[in-house]
Amino acid sequence: MGETVPEKAKAAIRHGGNLGRARLMFPEAPEPWIDLSTGINPHSYPHSPVPASAFARLPEPDAAEKLRHLAAAHFDAPSARHVALSPGTQMLMPLLAQIAIAHGAKSGAVLSPAYAEHARTARMAGLAVTEVENINAMSAHDYAVVVNPNNPDGRITDRAALLSLAEAMRRKGGLLVVDEAFIETGGAESLADAAGQDALVVLRSFGKFYGMAGVRLGFAIAQPDIAAELEARLGPWAVSGPALHIAMQALADEEWQSSMRLHLAENARRMNAMLEKAGLAIAGGTSLFTLVRDLRTADLFSHLGRHGILVRIFDERPNDMRFGLPGSETEWQRLKEALSSFDYSSKV
Repeated sequence: MGETVPEKAKAAIRHGGNLGRARLMFPEAPEPWIDLSTGINPHSYPHSPVPASAFARLPEPDAAEKLRHLAAAHFDAPSARHVALSPGTQMLMPLLAQIAIAHGAKSGAVLSPAYAEHARTARMAGLAVTEVENINAMSAHDYAVVVNPNNPDGRITDRAALLSLAEAMRRKGGLLVVDEAFIETGGAESLADAAGQDALVVLRSFGKFYGMAGVRLGFAIAQPDIAAELEARLGPWAVSGPALHIAMQALADEEWQSSMRLHLAENARRMNAMLEKAGLAIAGGTSLFTLVRDLRTADLFSHLGRHGILVRIFDERPNDMRFGLPGSETEWQRLKEALSSFDYSSKV
């Protein structure tokens, strides 16, 4: 009862999407809030109604196996045996670090700045983790993580460099994890087809591109023994019946996927133009989010908050701010008006 929480088991790092906290910070802000603090597509996949049986019954193993085959074909994985299903890729991060440790890993490296949960969960698992800015420094470690395209700056790591790192990991019995959560936004080349080798695991998210983060569904594409071990660690029925129903429709709907990629690209251009017009310097991004860098970030965050608009800021990089996409014309206009009314002469 009186024990302190171990350092490595500290609470998850603060992320976007916390409207409850935003309302406490800005109690006078107008409703409804506009949440631009995540990189989640605001235009969710229009799935058919979920049958009542998906909620009433345990998920059928046959349905999970069907989704594995569909995912393997969609992601260009070597086979369905190379695909592990998970209630979100977040759940896979500590498991992969644990597997790496079980195979002898002593230290890890994350290509940073990146999604901070990779470093946190690896440290929780017991790895000494270094955050590096050069991919060439990663081969000195036994466990490496690269987010591609990167969150929050959209940095792209080319396929040849990643395959070279995977080979370096293979030679020492290490593991390379490539997080492709934003791969559908274009620019980066997936490594899913190469994930049959022992040293490579590719993570794919469902919630980002399909705009359904609440469904909690993710995929690991890996050598079959690793895929099987991940699912064994997760236990039976890890993916819900509603998630299976929705994902099987969404992954098969190529027409919606193609149309949505074009729509997101158009919206990203609109966002970039709006931010540049406001005098903000764009530091990177994807078609689902834009990163800006400015000395006035703290003031702008508060200004937008008072207008009921939540964006993502970073404690460790105080000049950075990430904007997700508005979901309606009304939200676009509210953002435009809020940006226009900010005093950009302060703290230049």
